[in-house]
Amino acid sequence: MKTRTSIALAAAALLSVAAAASAATMSHSSSGSTMARPAGDTLNLTGAQRKAVWNDLRRGASKQTLPSGFKMTVGAAVPGTFKIEPVPGKVAKSVPSLRPHAFAVVSGKLLIVNPSDKKIAEVIRG
Repeated sequence: MKTRTSIALAAAALLSVAAAASAATMSHSSSGSTMARPAGDTLNLTGAQRKAVWNDLRRGASKQTLPSGFKMTVGAAVPGTFKIEPVPGKVAKSVPSLRPHAFAVVSGKLLIVNPSDKKIAEVIRG
């Protein structure tokens, strides 16, 4: 009788650990859609997304001037003097890949920036 009780308790403990692990895995995988993924150094926006992002973000950013010698190209790090701003929730909702990024408007161009390394992920021209 003691052996059966011990086996039953061990099985119950094992099942509760497995259930907790499964719940943690489900939590991580299902929250992937709501948690921000890390920003990347490149984006692949469609033409329609680029147009919508341009229309939504160009008005809300402070206009900045281009420092001499700075090339606004994908992969270039923006100067420390640039003010980058988080992508607003409304825009990130319509283009989810922008959620973890920041942006700046410089010399009539919209720069989408990875805030962790300050590298330009996309340059959008009006």
